[in-house]
Amino acid sequence: MIGQLALGTFVIAINAVIQAEMFAAFAQRLEKIIVHLRRFFRRFTNTATIVIGVLFVMLVQTANVWVWAVTFYLAGVFHSFEPSLYFSLVTFSTLGFGDIILDEKWRILSGLTAANGLLSFGWSTAYMVELVRRTQ
Repeated sequence: MIGQLALGTFVIAINAVIQAEMFAAFAQRLEKIIVHLRRFFRRFTNTATIVIGVLFVMLVQTANVWVWAVTFYLAGVFHSFEPSLYFSLVTFSTLGFGDIILDEKWRILSGLTAANGLLSFGWSTAYMVELVRRTQ
């Protein structure tokens, strides 16, 4: 149990670093992106900026899911990568179909994955609200 908590905490920390750094990098380039988009989209610059922001947030979430998938695979929870990726996506998004469940010795990690996803999506929502505010 302690090993799962330590591993899960480590993965959550990695995902927080990834998300913080990627959001900071996007924010630093946002003004340049808007200026560039004005040349092509004129009246639809704000819409184009928001679409790019949504796609970027999805990229960040995808990176977080992949970190969990690699963790599950390397830890030996799954014998192939596809179920590892599928389980990570379903759990991180807190959808939780329940068609794949973890062995008792790994199940705490699924809760940590879901908690990480919940916080990550909340953070992403706040980021998108700020992006929309800045484009108005």
